[in-house]
Amino acid sequence: MVLTLEILFLGISLLFLISIIANKFGERLGVPALLIFLIVGMLAGSEGPGGIPFDDPTIAQTIGVIALAYILFSGGLDTRWDEIQPVFWPAIALSTIGVVLTAAVLGAFVVLILGLPPLTGFLLGAVVSSTDAAAVFSVLRMARARLKGNLRPFLEFESGSNDPMAIFLTTGIIALILTPGEPVFALIPMFVQQMIVGGLFGYAMGRFVVWLINRLKLESEGLYPVLSLAMVLLTYGLTATVGGNGFIAVYIAGLVIGNSIVVYKKSLIRFHDGIAWLMQIIMFLALGLLVFPSELVPVIVPGLLTATFLILVARPVAVMLTLLPWKMPLNEKALVSWVGLRGAVPVILATYPLVAGVPGADMIFNIVFFIVLVSALVHGTSIPSVARWLGLAAPLQEKRKLSREFDVDPETPSELVEIAISPDAPAVGKQVVDLGLPRGALIILMQKGDERFVPGGSTVIEAGDTLLLLTTDDLVETVRARLLSGEKPGDTSRAS
Repeated sequence: MVLTLEILFLGISLLFLISIIANKFGERLGVPALLIFLIVGMLAGSEGPGGIPFDDPTIAQTIGVIALAYILFSGGLDTRWDEIQPVFWPAIALSTIGVVLTAAVLGAFVVLILGLPPLTGFLLGAVVSSTDAAAVFSVLRMARARLKGNLRPFLEFESGSNDPMAIFLTTGIIALILTPGEPVFALIPMFVQQMIVGGLFGYAMGRFVVWLINRLKLESEGLYPVLSLAMVLLTYGLTATVGGNGFIAVYIAGLVIGNSIVVYKKSLIRFHDGIAWLMQIIMFLALGLLVFPSELVPVIVPGLLTATFLILVARPVAVMLTLLPWKMPLNEKALVSWVGLRGAVPVILATYPLVAGVPGADMIFNIVFFIVLVSALVHGTSIPSVARWLGLAAPLQEKRKLSREFDVDPETPSELVEIAISPDAPAVGKQVVDLGLPRGALIILMQKGDERFVPGGSTVIEAGDTLLLLTTDDLVETVRARLLSGEKPGDTSRAS
């Protein structure tokens, strides 16, 4: 059959549709998205029913880098600074020192048990040393995987910030393999430069994008997402060009933008959430296409041994040692140890030795892919159960997120406040007109059950209702206190 443009479009659309539908059924079974997309890619490959020939690691690596940049940006954009601030330093420690320890412990195991040369063994450890942001985001943001306290932001921030260290270790060890005699300590200045430049450029570009979006006054709202797409690539490319780490730059830029007042921010967050899913599908499909299932058979035993050691020893040892300075409960450390999802990032990093021509690169790639499959199957399906067993699963609650439908003008002090009315709130049973809200606070939307509407003055507030109010920054706490406790902050008089 001659491959025409029409057939190409048909094939791409079918792969997307199959991936999305398969993911829907996978969610019901507790199977993570990355495993679904990888399997679809493998089935569509040259050794599967699809028969699509694809064996170019350079193209797969390029696709993976672009996709990962957008996934990390979306993760930063949708992360609240006030959530990660309490866990910032332990998460940073785990995403740097923890990654190095994981690579070292696993590398030593591979050298001793599998008999690989030292640098090759530590290269394998470096490739799988980081958790995968796309996988962690998709699993932890499912309703069935809700966690208590700051665990979710801790794990998401760690997974979003640990890729640069894994990339640095991988590229550094490849350089040592290809240039014998190069001292290991020569890598330290490069690491410091990449981290510092990446962080500074990420913050600077984030502030610049906020200023640019708020000042441009584009005629069409649809141009703002296009602008943000361009800025992600600009941030990555500019940072990498001057010697910084582009991945940490785009994540920090997203974090800065997401925690700033930006026009159309909510629509930008929704847009990039969709882009992140698209990038996940493209990335995992491409990596699945790159794999030849027949080549995985010879690495089943070493792959299982390495995956088991990584899950049960290397990751837990790295977590326990890294988090020693912080008084985190043992059950929380155990859960952090278990949420060691490996996904697209290790597979992308496994293409680096292939592209560089490192001896034994094919074996490294196949073992890494096998580890990713095991991790996705074991970790992705068991996190909710392990969280419940450790007593760290939060009650499942529906988040209505009425505020997603509205944007606030960044040039005004206005603030959107979403408040869920609890059964013991003094507002229950009162009409809107009797709530005693301060002047400058207005209920603009209300949800009762599945019904959403703009309430009138005679609308009665009931337990379980969700209110969306437009107010000013200085009145937010007053409004919350008036609705939920019946008091104004600072005094003891009850609302009449």
